[in-house]
Amino acid sequence: MNDSVSVKGNLMVRLVLLMAGVAAAMGLEAQETASIDPWSTQDSVMLARIHQQVLGEGACYEDLRFLCKEVGPRLSGSPEADEAILWGGKTLQALGVGEVRMQPVIVPHWERGGAEQAWMRVNGGEREPLRVAALGGSVGTTGDIEGDVAVFRDFAELDSLGEDGLAGRIAFFNRPMDPLMINAGSAYGGAYEQRSKGAVESARHGGMAALVRSLTHAMDTFPHTGGMRYNDEVRQVPAAAVSTVDARRIARLVNAGEEVRVGLNMGCILHDDKSQANVIAEWTGSEFPDRYIVVGGHLDSWDIGEGAHDDGAGIVQSIEVLRTLHALGYQPRHTLRVVLFINEENGNNGGKTYAQRAREKGEWHVAAVESDAGGDAPRGYSIDASDAGTAAVRSWQEVLGDYGVGDLRRGGAGVDIGPLKKEMPAGKRPLMVGLRPNSQRYFDYHHSDRDVFENVHERELKLGAAALTSMVYLLDRLNYDSLD
Repeated sequence: MNDSVSVKGNLMVRLVLLMAGVAAAMGLEAQETASIDPWSTQDSVMLARIHQQVLGEGACYEDLRFLCKEVGPRLSGSPEADEAILWGGKTLQALGVGEVRMQPVIVPHWERGGAEQAWMRVNGGEREPLRVAALGGSVGTTGDIEGDVAVFRDFAELDSLGEDGLAGRIAFFNRPMDPLMINAGSAYGGAYEQRSKGAVESARHGGMAALVRSLTHAMDTFPHTGGMRYNDEVRQVPAAAVSTVDARRIARLVNAGEEVRVGLNMGCILHDDKSQANVIAEWTGSEFPDRYIVVGGHLDSWDIGEGAHDDGAGIVQSIEVLRTLHALGYQPRHTLRVVLFINEENGNNGGKTYAQRAREKGEWHVAAVESDAGGDAPRGYSIDASDAGTAAVRSWQEVLGDYGVGDLRRGGAGVDIGPLKKEMPAGKRPLMVGLRPNSQRYFDYHHSDRDVFENVHERELKLGAAALTSMVYLLDRLNYDSLD
C-alpha cells in the first residue's frame, strides 16, 4: 500500500466528516435548484453522511439474513418467490417512504423435481456418483438414461462430427472460464454459450443429453446451475451442469482413451406460467415528479443455495438506498423508484414488463441503476450512456475514488434495467449505471449451493449499499436537460 495515498484519503474523509457535522449543526440540507454544479461542497458532505449512516446504522445485512434464512431460495413461480414478494412489499412499506405497490408479471414456473441423480462408469465398471445440477428449464429424463460421453470445448468441434455424429451419446462441453481474463464477468460471458445452447447443439447432432462444465474459476465439487433454452425446431434433450472436479476427471479419462459412460435421472417439470409481481416503492420528487430514477436488483434466485450474492445483495442494497436517504432527511428532486424485479434468472420478464409499462405510460426515466454482481467490496460502476452522460458520471471519479469506487468504465449496467434502453424512445433513454463489486470470488458462489448468507461479508455488503446510495444521490443532482 502507498502510505501517502492512504493518509491523504483518510485525511479527506476526516475533513468531509467534519464539514458534515458543521452542516448538520447549522441545519443545512443538500437541496439545490435545477441548476446543479458538477460538484459542490454539499455533495461531499452528503456522500460522507451516506457512508456514516449505512456503515453505522444500515439494516441491509439483517435484511439479507432474513431473506436467505427465513425465505430461502426463491425461483420464479415457486411458493418461496411468492413469500419473497410479500416480504419485499412489507419491508419497503415499513420504511414509511412514499407508495409501495405490486406490478403483475407473468413468469415461467420450472421445478427441479424430486429426483436428481447422476453417475459414471469407467470401462464398464460399477456406478460412481457424479455431482450435477439440472440446468434451469431442462426437460426431465423420464427415468434412467445412460450413454457414452464425447468431450468438446466448443460447438465447432461438435459440428465436425456431422449431423448424426453424436447418435446415442452425451455431449460434454468442457470449456472453462478463461483464467487469463482479469474481469471474471468477461470470462463467464466467454463460456456462457455452452450452457445456454448446449442441449440444442447436442440434439441437433443426434445426442441424447448435454453435460456442461460449471461456470466458475473454482476447482470444487459444487455444480453450478443456470438458465438454458431450447429451439422449437430441435428435439428437446435433458441438460445438466457437472462440478469442475468431476469435469476434469471425465475429460482426462476420455482424453486417455478410456470408455466413460454417464447416467442421469432428473425429475424436472415445466408447469404452466404463473402470475407474480415486481415490487415497486415510489418516492415522489420535489422538482421533477414526472421524471424517474429507478434503482433495483432481482428478487428471484435459483433454487439451490440461498441467492445471497445473486441477487439478495442487490435487493437489500436497493432497499437501503431508500432507507438511508430518508433517514438523512433528503428530499429527491426526481421521483425515485426502488424496484425488486422478479424473474431475472430464467426469462427477465420482470425487467421486460417494467419497461413495457413505462413505455405505455410515456414515463421518462432519466436514470436507472442496478446492483446484480454480488455483495463483495465495491470497486466502481459500469456506465451505459451517451457521451455526455458518461462524462457527467466520470466527473465524480475523484471523490468516488476516495471511497474506493472510482473505477468508472463503459459497459452493460444490468439485465433488469436493460429493457428500458430498448423500450424508451430516442431522447428519453435513461443514463444507466451498474454497481461493480470485486468480481474475483463471485463465480465461486454463483448459482450453486455455496451462495449462502454466510458467504457475504457484512462490511463489504454495506460498502456496496453506500456506493449504490451515493450514485443514486448524484444522479438525482444532475440536470438532464443539459445532457440532451
